[in-house]
Amino acid sequence: MTKRPDSAGLFFRQDYFGDPAGWAALVRLLRDIFGIDICPLQQLGGPDPTSMPFGWFDAEGGLAANISAFALPFVLNGRMVHAAGLQSGAVRPAWRRRGLYRDLTVKALGWCERQGFEAVILYTDKPSLYEPYGFRAIPQHRYQGAAPDPSIFSGPARQLAPTDADDLALLQSLLNARSPISTSLSVTVNAAMFLINTQLDPDVRVSFIEDLQAVIAWKMDAAGRFSLLDVVAAEIPTLAAILGGLDIASAAIEVFFRPDKLDWAGAPQPAKSGTVLMLRGLGDEAPHFPAMLSPMADF
Repeated sequence: MTKRPDSAGLFFRQDYFGDPAGWAALVRLLRDIFGIDICPLQQLGGPDPTSMPFGWFDAEGGLAANISAFALPFVLNGRMVHAAGLQSGAVRPAWRRRGLYRDLTVKALGWCERQGFEAVILYTDKPSLYEPYGFRAIPQHRYQGAAPDPSIFSGPARQLAPTDADDLALLQSLLNARSPISTSLSVTVNAAMFLINTQLDPDVRVSFIEDLQAVIAWKMDAAGRFSLLDVVAAEIPTLAAILGGLDIASAAIEVFFRPDKLDWAGAPQPAKSGTVLMLRGLGDEAPHFPAMLSPMADF
C-alpha cells in the first residue's frame, strides 16, 4: 500500500491549466524553483492541450508541488510509440520530505496507464528519484563532422520571431504537419515545447527556408561551428540543402539528433547535458543506433 502524503494544510487539484489562477501558480512555482519563465507560452498558443497537471495547493492558491503529464508520441527504431511525457515536476522547499511529490508521481503514472499510453518519458537531473517507478536512463548522442558543400538557393532564409502573429501561424502550421527528424529516436508532435524553447534559450535561431518549406532551429558559436538543433518540415531536407538555404559556410558541424535523414554521416559523441532522458515501458528497448531527442523537444 502506498504511504499517504503529509498534506496537512493543502488540497489536491488536477487539470487546472484552464484556470488562470492555477496556471499562474505553476508559472510562479517554476520561476521560483528553476528560474525559468514559461509565461510566454500563453502568447505562443498556450500549453499542450493534452496536458494533465497534478498539484497540491495551499489555502492561498499557491502551488506547493506539481507534476504534469501530456501526450508525447515518439518514434523509436522506426516504430511510432503511443507515449506520454512528464514535466514541470517541482516541490517548494517548505513542503519537501512529506511524500507530496511521490504522491503526485503515482497519480500521474496512474493517469497515463488509464489513458492507455504504452510508455512514459521524462528528463531529470535526479535519475535515482524515478528508478523506483520503473524508469531507466537512455544514453543520448549528438553527431559531429565536417560540413558538406552547401546547395545553392535563389532566396535567403528568413529569421522567424515566434512572438509575431504571422510567424507564429507559420510555425504552428509546419509543426502540426512535421515529419519525425529521425527513424531512431524523435518526437512527432511537440509544438508547445518547440515554441517555448525558442524563448528560453536566447542563442537559438529559428529560420524559415521557403524553397524547402522547412523551419531550422540552429546555433552558431564564436568559433564558427554550426549546431543543428531541429528541422520542422513535411519532408526532411539534406544537410547540404539546409546550409545552402541558410547561406552558411561552416567547417565544423554538430547535429543534436541522429542524422539518418540528412544525407550526411557524422561521428556520434555522448551528449553533454545536466539532465538524463528516462523511459518507462517498452521492456528493455533502446535506440538501435546512437541518438538523442532534439533539444527543442527538451521538457
